[in-house]
Amino acid sequence: MTKEYQPISCDFHDLLEVHATRRAATDIQYRDADGSIQTRNAVITDVFAKEGADYLTLSTGETLRLDQLIEVDKAKLADY
Repeated sequence: MTKEYQPISCDFHDLLEVHATRRAATDIQYRDADGSIQTRNAVITDVFAKEGADYLTLSTGETLRLDQLIEVDKAKLADY
C-alpha cells in the first residue's frame, strides 16, 4: 500500500498481540493493495513495527499492515 499509515487503536493492537500469543487460527478480514476485501483463517505469528508502520505476519507467509485490517475474529477495527 502506498497511502500514509494510519495508526490503529492501542486496544485493537493489544487484541492482535493476544491472538499472536495464543497461536490459534483466527478469521482475519482485510483490504488488499487494490482495495478488495480478503479473508484468511490463519495464525498471527508476529506483530511488529517497521519504518513508521505496524504489521502482522500470518502463518500463510503474508505480511499485512495493521491499517489494512477490517476484522479479526469478529472484532471490527472500526469499533475500537
